[in-house]
Amino acid sequence: MGTVYLKLTMTAVLWGGTIIAGRMIAGEVPPFTAAFLRFIWASFFLFGFLLSRGRLTSFPSHHWRAFAILGLTGIFAYNAFFFSGLKPIPARRASLIIASNPALIALFSAVLFKERLGAVRCAGIVLSVFGAVVVISKGHPWILWHGGVGLGDILILGCVASWAAHSLMGKRVMQAVSPEIAVAYWCLVGTLLLAIPASAEGVWSQLFSFSLSSWVGMFYLGFFGSFLGFRWYYEGIQAIGPARAGVFINLVPLSAVVMAVLFLGEQVEVSLIVGALAVCLGVTLTNRAEPVRGDP
Repeated sequence: MGTVYLKLTMTAVLWGGTIIAGRMIAGEVPPFTAAFLRFIWASFFLFGFLLSRGRLTSFPSHHWRAFAILGLTGIFAYNAFFFSGLKPIPARRASLIIASNPALIALFSAVLFKERLGAVRCAGIVLSVFGAVVVISKGHPWILWHGGVGLGDILILGCVASWAAHSLMGKRVMQAVSPEIAVAYWCLVGTLLLAIPASAEGVWSQLFSFSLSSWVGMFYLGFFGSFLGFRWYYEGIQAIGPARAGVFINLVPLSAVVMAVLFLGEQVEVSLIVGALAVCLGVTLTNRAEPVRGDP
């Protein structure tokens, strides 16, 4: 079980790094183009991995429908809502809304899969969400909500809902299919869907004009953020369930801020330390609580 927790922690670190990589390419590569090329890389590595093990088609054909829905929710819809929502609202405000993901996943895990959490795990989820909010808002969460709820907030909520649906459905699919196969095929579906808006942005005419740093950023997004990140995240869901694996998502904004300090020269603030302690304690409580009936 320790290996599962390590992979989930590393996934959070890698996904935090995607924010840094995203900053590297944001000024040059249009959003859907970046997402499309990211998952081109991811699909290349995922199918190369399966081909090297002779497992390209080792699943029942009726799983194609599930792969299509997973690609639609976790790849296409997530990116569409995320990039559209970021246009009218600041990134920190969007990050605050996304921090509600673990709580939403836990809620629907309890409803759909009868995954009883218990008081300690619920407290851990709440604490980790609180810590993520402290980190994102620099200790002033009320500032992020100044101006009320607008279209951008609703779009980012759609992003949260699509990821929660993706995570929960992924648990069911992986009862019959390995994480490597499932991730490869729904990434393929998502890539094909992203090709449509990416083409509208002119991806094919711009393909050879991007700088080396942008290609490095997209490689990071595809290999580390998708190939490794998605595999490890769904291995975690398969092993400990979506509620307990989902709480590791709250390490993502923390790791992103730490990387910004290390690589972009941003300052260490008291809110970062307080939020980090809250997130780490919350993750620990969620995953070390006494097992209850209904645990995976």
